[in-house]
Amino acid sequence: MIMTNIETEIDKTRLPKHVAIIMDGNGRWAKKKGLDRTEGHTKGADSVHEITEAAARLGISYLTLYTFSMENWNRPKEEVEAIMNLLVWAIEQKTETLMNNNVRLLSIGEQAGLPNAPREKLQNCIDKTAGNTGLTLILALNYSSRSEIVRATKIIANAVSDKKINVEDINEDSFSNYLFTKDIPDPDLLIRTGGETRISNFLLWQLSYTELYFTDVYWPDFGKNDLDKAILHYQARERRFGKTSEQL
Repeated sequence: MIMTNIETEIDKTRLPKHVAIIMDGNGRWAKKKGLDRTEGHTKGADSVHEITEAAARLGISYLTLYTFSMENWNRPKEEVEAIMNLLVWAIEQKTETLMNNNVRLLSIGEQAGLPNAPREKLQNCIDKTAGNTGLTLILALNYSSRSEIVRATKIIANAVSDKKINVEDINEDSFSNYLFTKDIPDPDLLIRTGGETRISNFLLWQLSYTELYFTDVYWPDFGKNDLDKAILHYQARERRFGKTSEQL
């Protein structure tokens, strides 16, 4: 892959460790071109490959992609089935690529709620790439942040009831250990494509101090240069975490 002019401007010593992306605009991209919505998801899978490769090459440690939310089950049946079939195909086709690029695959969300085929293919790929030490690619599948927080609260409540932990031991750090993202650092940068400027029930707890970047580019058109632009935008910001500029 040839380095672009934009990439040469990136300070490799100040990369975001974790980038999360809400991949929005597949359907609108297809509609704009007079295509079926499913064609947008197929083209969007190409962007997943390009951005994963670009993130790994830059040296980003974690990349989380909002792949399928719990709310997405409310879409037309044909579209949901097409997305699930595409997911199975993509995992089968890209497992070898992930291995060759030293990428580890993880998933967050209620895996048990997925159909058998994608769930099994997903777990097989997770197991196969478990020893890889490069980029960690995290797919948010059947994911809802509110549901995740409620789930964690129930687990903690049961642990307190069973006297396994004390109420006094519950704090922000311990609460984080009951989320799907346990052992995964919070995102430094969130990118949302497609022109919308909302979080859409994605990583609500984890995004507390994340830098947000919104772009009008539809996900199927989002490429390496767009990722580089987002990272440059991130590097131009001052992350204070509640402090003043002078304290930093």
